Amino acid sequence: MGLETGEEMTDLETSMATIIAVFQKYSEREGDKHKLKKSELRDLLHDELPELIAHVKDQATLDSLMESLDTDGDAECNFQEFMTFVSLVTVCCHEFFEHEDD
Repeated sequence: MGLETGEEMTDLETSMATIIAVFQKYSEREGDKHKLKKSELRDLLHDELPELIAHVKDQATLDSLMESLDTDGDAECNFQEFMTFVSLVTVCCHEFFEHEDD
C-alpha cells in the first residue's frame, strides 16, 4: 500500500488501513490480540458504530448479533468474521442510501 512506497494512500487504501487499525485497537486490549472477545466487540460497536447501536433496542439482539458473527464457534470474533459484519453493514447502508435517492 501507499505507506510502504512512501506514496500517499488512496481513499480505499486509507479506508482499509483504518478498518484494520480499529480492529487491532480493540482486539489488543486483552487475550488473543488477533481476536475480539465479546466485551471488546461490544466496546468497538458502541464506540465506533454508535448510530447503529442506537437502533438496537435490547441486549438480546446484540448478543444474537455477536453469536452470529462467531462462525467458528470459539466465542470470539476473528478479523475475517469482523470483516463479514463490516461488509454486511456497508451493503445495508449502501442499499438504504440508494433508496433515499428515489
